[in-house]
Amino acid sequence: MIVLATILCPESGHFALALACALALMQGVLPLAGLRRADSPLTALARPLALSQCLALLFSWACLITASLGNDFSLKLIAETSAINKPWAYKIAGLWGNHEGSLLLWVTLLSLWCAGLALLPGQSPTQPEGLPLRLRARLLALLGLVGAGFQLFCLTTSNPFLRLWPVPADGMGMNPLLQDPGLAVHPPLLYSGYVGFAVPFAFAISALLEGKADALWARHMRPWVISAWALLTLGITLGSWWSYSVLGWGGYWFWDPVENAALIPWLTGTALLHSVLVVEKRNLLHVWCLLLAIATFAFSLSGTFLVRSGILNSVHAFANDPARGLFILGLLGLYGGGSLLLFAIRAPSLPTPQAGFSPLSRESALLLNNILLCTLCAVVLTGTLYPPFMQLLFGRTLSVGKPFFDATTIPLTLPLLAVMGVSMALPWRQARTDRLLPRLVPALLITAGTILPAFWLFPTPLAALAALLALWVISAALCDLFLRLRGLPAGDRQLHRLPRSLWAASLAHVGVGVTILGLCGMAGSQERLIEARPGTHATLTGRDWELTALTPHHGPNYEAVEAHLTIRRHDAHGPVLADLTPEIRLFPQQGQRTLHVAILHRPLEDLYAALGSVKEERDPRGQSHYSAILRLHENPLASWIWLGGIIMALGGGLHLLPSRRRPKPVEGKVGSCH
Repeated sequence: MIVLATILCPESGHFALALACALALMQGVLPLAGLRRADSPLTALARPLALSQCLALLFSWACLITASLGNDFSLKLIAETSAINKPWAYKIAGLWGNHEGSLLLWVTLLSLWCAGLALLPGQSPTQPEGLPLRLRARLLALLGLVGAGFQLFCLTTSNPFLRLWPVPADGMGMNPLLQDPGLAVHPPLLYSGYVGFAVPFAFAISALLEGKADALWARHMRPWVISAWALLTLGITLGSWWSYSVLGWGGYWFWDPVENAALIPWLTGTALLHSVLVVEKRNLLHVWCLLLAIATFAFSLSGTFLVRSGILNSVHAFANDPARGLFILGLLGLYGGGSLLLFAIRAPSLPTPQAGFSPLSRESALLLNNILLCTLCAVVLTGTLYPPFMQLLFGRTLSVGKPFFDATTIPLTLPLLAVMGVSMALPWRQARTDRLLPRLVPALLITAGTILPAFWLFPTPLAALAALLALWVISAALCDLFLRLRGLPAGDRQLHRLPRSLWAASLAHVGVGVTILGLCGMAGSQERLIEARPGTHATLTGRDWELTALTPHHGPNYEAVEAHLTIRRHDAHGPVLADLTPEIRLFPQQGQRTLHVAILHRPLEDLYAALGSVKEERDPRGQSHYSAILRLHENPLASWIWLGGIIMALGGGLHLLPSRRRPKPVEGKVGSCH
């Protein structure tokens, strides 16, 4: 153990980070030099350099984790984010709950994406569908240049292995808000999605450098787009759940600037996902697809800059350091601005396909889908950046919150849902109305049959309309699956005979519909705020909530008071539905209080309780009596929000499974991506 601890010391981790930076720079330069000459041995270096860089960064992480578990408070990062009495799981997860650690996680995940690309089977006589070797070398080189810039940022301004003197006896501890199991999963998932869009970005730059983006190029890029999109979807879903279950505010999304920084690349990434399908299937929209790939990664970098520059304030912003922000702004200008300049120069010279498509076709529906998604992105981007730039330029303090975003995004979301329902039934090239309408009739009838129940169940006409459109999306996706199943030969009418891509698209659309239904249900949320003592009863939506006790207890690094609530179905004498135990926690080391909400998840509603504050009073005999402020919620369909996000991500994952059928040939030769 002593030998292992000596090997995994902070100095070794710092050296491994510096070595990874050098390897990333070599990975970016040497293969590009080799590609300028035919059969140069430098081209073959891309793969081993990418794998070596990944191993170096993983070793760096092993050193940092060892130092955290060993309470090495001589490291500034650990002294500021850890403590002796901190649970070991949060000693690890807390490493990416701060600026330096999160950036090291960013570059490590990028190296893992590079390693995945390097390990992918290349094109060969036995693997004609593999990734062309010269294309892979160019992609790895471009990703190496991206990684080198951010690793240099780590080493110069955000070194996670920076020493501290004098060494404190104990650390400051972690932000109590982040001491939640979701922290262990949310940042890695979110960052995997952010960083994953670097691979489509590299595909786009490679196509611009080569002057060719064809259907085969889109086929090779599509799995990387879907992987990044699915991971980002899961990351945003988990972040929304964290807002709902940890912050204790009773909501699922607050249009927080950092939440918006994740939503913006998700919107353009969703548009990119649909565009790359058009390029692959119909060899159209090449230039638009290239621009979306560049914009999505640029927005991912913009989110990194905004969160770390101090421009945006949030409960999960990582830094307030303009110097760091300027460094990232420089990287954003280099990668984002440089790629847009390359696009402006090279895109006009790309071959333009002569094939067109009818206004009534899947291509048109996907194009309209892209326009609406990008307009939504522009609205969210404007609402997020307008206040800080007004403050920066004119010294005016403005607030752009939920009313603005609801008023501007809902009118765009409703037609988007309408188009989604139609698109599944549309064929490529041109649709005939006499064939299209019969395919839409079952979904239309199902939706029409729910009009009256929707306007009765949902609290506002707008929520009812959105719910109807969500049902339209779900029923259209499921009816399309059923009709395609009926279209198979009589002996092959089995669900597993349908293409996985069809299942994936249907699942993703169903997930969107389920999430929208959850959002509409939450519009009818009921809330009650009460001051209570043990024995107090409160009524909410026909249920009796009784505070039975308030009990103090000790946690590993906090003091807490726990409320015991009994919920009965009808009145104080009705059958018990559930017992909830919300807490309020005091972390003495940080002098900070946090809420620990209690939620009963049910299929059609959540029963949600938060303990706002606790007062202790003493009677004349010196005995303590407690009273508390309780916030009680009944949230209809709340769990559907996150269920829909999981279904969407599962649709993306299903699309990545190996196909049982040999891929259909696409336009262009196999070696045309060289």
